[in-house]
Amino acid sequence: MSSERDGKPQRPARRSFLKAGGAAAVSAGALSASAIQAREAAAATTAARNIEPFYGEHQGGIVTPQQSHAYVAALDLTTDKREDVIALLKTWTDMAARLTRGEPAVDLKEPDDKPAADSGEALGLDASNLTLTFGFGPGMFTQSDGKDRYGLAKHRPPQLVDLPRFNGDQLLPAKTGGDLFIQGCANDAQVVFHAVRQLARAAYGRAQMRWGQAGFLSAPKGQTPRNLMGFKDGTSNPPMQDAAQMKKFVWANEESPVWMHGGTYTVVRRIRITLEHWDQMERGFQESVIGRHKYSGAPLGGKHETDPIDLDAADKDGNSIIPDNSHVRLSNQALNNGAQILRRAYSYNEGTDFYIERWPPWRQETEYDAGLIFLAHQSDPRTGFIPINDRLSKFDMMNQFTTHVGSAIFACPPGAKPGSYIGAQLFEA
Repeated sequence: MSSERDGKPQRPARRSFLKAGGAAAVSAGALSASAIQAREAAAATTAARNIEPFYGEHQGGIVTPQQSHAYVAALDLTTDKREDVIALLKTWTDMAARLTRGEPAVDLKEPDDKPAADSGEALGLDASNLTLTFGFGPGMFTQSDGKDRYGLAKHRPPQLVDLPRFNGDQLLPAKTGGDLFIQGCANDAQVVFHAVRQLARAAYGRAQMRWGQAGFLSAPKGQTPRNLMGFKDGTSNPPMQDAAQMKKFVWANEESPVWMHGGTYTVVRRIRITLEHWDQMERGFQESVIGRHKYSGAPLGGKHETDPIDLDAADKDGNSIIPDNSHVRLSNQALNNGAQILRRAYSYNEGTDFYIERWPPWRQETEYDAGLIFLAHQSDPRTGFIPINDRLSKFDMMNQFTTHVGSAIFACPPGAKPGSYIGAQLFEA
């Protein structure tokens, strides 16, 4: 959890509250039972609103427990004025603080002959643990033609590299890149779409939508969610509650510019999965592709999801229990110089369309446009996502069933302080 939550004044326990109430009664007259009940009801109502604090050391939506719905979007800046970008980030910060409290994006005070200040589809809904996370793409610092629009080129972090083209990439320009990034997550699909919609609307005249993508996941409480391939997704994540692990693998460290300290670098990949092909594979083969048992989530050779991954285990014939080209083996820390990334993936389903497979049996048919929105937060993509995915793109058996069609990278700065705005450290650097 973010230190914002740890640092937030906690609501007193019931016993402490009643003790304080009793003391007040002695000095200032008895507090009525109805008044005590009213105060407790108000406190319970606040807790029931499912609010994730917006302000803090880190942005929300990174180590926040993963919500059931996401909407991620990238925008292209259309203004050449630095002050326009700052004004937009200030507006977004104020709106995000309101939206994450379950309030309209702005005060609803417009006259009848003006557009509604908030589109209104989330009125009456609670915050649903909404988090809004913002990031800056390479184009914020330097355009493809080398132009430094906002005087920020010298502050571009070396970690914010242009992603290389990986083996098998079939990237669609309409689903790739972006100058500004919004990651919305909540436990209600309407709440999260509403929030991103208001932010995009506020950008009119300064930035325009490049791409957007809705995602979903579901899992029993306390368990790892499953992706559309039917396997648990995220078992090997570094534990988010372990501050030392987050500092090592997720938060930007002293090698990053000062303005990024407490932030993270986010890679987004839209991965289409040929579900029709996958569904015809024997379960044993599927487990060999992944390197885990489908139902339990245990690594091959193990019994429980959290059992250690034994890459040296072999059968009686000397063959590796976990195949050499399985996803689990190729992405394991031991084969990637100890690197880890924090996965925050969501499934997506865009209906159906005509599709041509690039692997045998090279079918051409109407298929699901469905798959995975891969979100990876890390301290340095050069030692995290890039080398891991380079290995996977070349050798992973899963490539028979997946195609990367969208890609982007962003620098997500630290959280904002009340009275300031997201990215203030960058523009004041």
